[in-house]
Order: sequence, then C-alpha cells, then structure tokens
Amino acid sequence: MDDQPDLDAALDGEFPEEGDNDVVAQPSGSGAIRKPGAGLYIVATPIGNAGDITLRALDILRGVDAIACEDTRVTGKLLRRYGIRTRMLPYHDHNAAKMRPILLDRIAQGQAIALVSDAGTPLVSDPGFKLVREAKDRGLALTHLPGANAAITALVLSGLPSDRFLFGGFLPAKSGARRTELDLFRTLPATLIFYESAQRLAEMLTDVAASLGNREVAVARELTKLFEEVRRGTASDLSAHYTEKGPPKGEVVVVIGPPAEGAAASDAADMDGLLKQALQGGMSVRDAAAHVATITGQPKKQVYARALQLGTGGDGGEP
Repeated sequence: MDDQPDLDAALDGEFPEEGDNDVVAQPSGSGAIRKPGAGLYIVATPIGNAGDITLRALDILRGVDAIACEDTRVTGKLLRRYGIRTRMLPYHDHNAAKMRPILLDRIAQGQAIALVSDAGTPLVSDPGFKLVREAKDRGLALTHLPGANAAITALVLSGLPSDRFLFGGFLPAKSGARRTELDLFRTLPATLIFYESAQRLAEMLTDVAASLGNREVAVARELTKLFEEVRRGTASDLSAHYTEKGPPKGEVVVVIGPPAEGAAASDAADMDGLLKQALQGGMSVRDAAAHVATITGQPKKQVYARALQLGTGGDGGEP
C-alpha cells in the first residue's frame, strides 16, 4: 500500500531516507515478495548470531509495509545481511507515545507493520507492550513470529530446574531496593531469571546470597556469540569471582536456582514459631510482625498477615 502522506509528514526527521539505509538489492531468484495481510507482526530477531532468524521472519520482514524498530542502525545491519529493503520506522522509549497512534492508524488503514527489538523477542524488557495492548484494544490483527530469546537460552544452558521459572527482568540498580525486591521471591519454588548490567553483577550476586540464601546460580553472557560463556556456582562464589576478576564483557543473564526442597515450609514454620514467641512475650501484632520480619527477611506485610491468620488478635493497624 502507498505511504500515507499525512502520516509521513508527522514522521519528518524521525528516520533516515531510503538512500541512507545502505541496503543491498533483493537476492536474484528469490521470487516475488508476498505481502502479508494488515496487522501487527511481532518478530523475534537474533540475540547475537545473525543466523538465528527464521525463514518465516525473513518473509514477513520483506513483505510488510514498514518495520518498527528500536534503532534503525541496529536493525539495518540485519536487513542488509538478508537483502531486505523494507522501510524502517523508529519506535523506542523516547518517541513511543508519538509513534504508537501513527503505527496503529497505518494498520487500521490496511498496512502490515512488523515490530522488532534490537535483539531477541519484542516485549521482553522493551517498549512494545503498550503498542500490542492498544492494537488488541482496537481490534487489530496481531501475530507473533517466535525466535531467539536470551532469558530462555540462559535457562536452557544453566542446568538449573526448568519445569517452573519466573522471568524478573532487571532488578533495581541500588542494593537496598534490589534486596527488597529479591525478598519477594524468597519462598517462590521456581528458578528465577534476571537481566543484569555487567558493572553491577558482583554486587547483585552478593544481594542474591543475602536475600535468597547461597543458592546455585548460572551467569550467562555473550549468548549465541563466539565467546559465549556460562559460569556456574553458588551466589557467593560467583560474587567473589566477579569482584576479583572485574565485570565481564557482553550482555548478562543471571539464572538462580529455586530454594532447596522443604526450605519454604521450613521458613514458614520458623516464622510461625517466632511470631508466637514474640506475641506470648507481650508484643503487639504490629511490633511482633516488624520484629520477625527483621529476623527472617520476610516482607513485613506478609508476616503481619500471618500473625492475624494465627488468631493472635492484637491492636490492629497496618505495620
């Protein structure tokens, strides 16, 4: 479909001219390009090795009217490798509010738009969620072309239990807030997956040991690339390693094993015993909850709720 002049005007200065993309010609003998139906196509792209893209993804990227991407320079390299000349439109945190209605209007008018991130599966720690949600709310067609994902790749390589897992994205940058958030996962019987800055890795692993206990951990970096590495050990051992050796190079995924079997039940039993002891010693429910939360590292509201469940009564009031 021809570009919409009124929409193009709104995009002035937002993306390079076609000649600036430096794309190569479509490979000879590749056949006619098939245009997909109108809709939003969420396309996974490689996380390091450019060969990790599906044939279906390449067909869609060739056939859509435009590709919404975080950085046209990054996506442009992938497109040039495969001789794809499709126009790119930038869609990132800084322009998302402006670009969302433009992209959605194009789809509503019959265009096919692909959404990609710089690497991996869109919506996993990138700004695509709101675009997908609003497309759904407007009744526009949506489909996902699955492919590379750093979190799942790290989980598979970690050697840690994969039957139940939780992806937690990025933890807070400061230690205090990071430990508070880690505390929320302390009793969860699942493997945990986080993205982390290489510069904060050693400190993050120290906080993991303090908040979750000295669990098994795998640190994966440079996934699918030439120098791919997965280092396994306990949280404290790996923290010591990266403190001594310094931050590793490349993108980092941290995979943390679940609590030892029976640990969650043991924590709950310990919490109950400590609560009863504190309350029998004359503490109010609120003070007992604060006291036991400090000892166990459990969230204060959770401890307070448990005190009430035990039928201890007290002076009421949130901690």
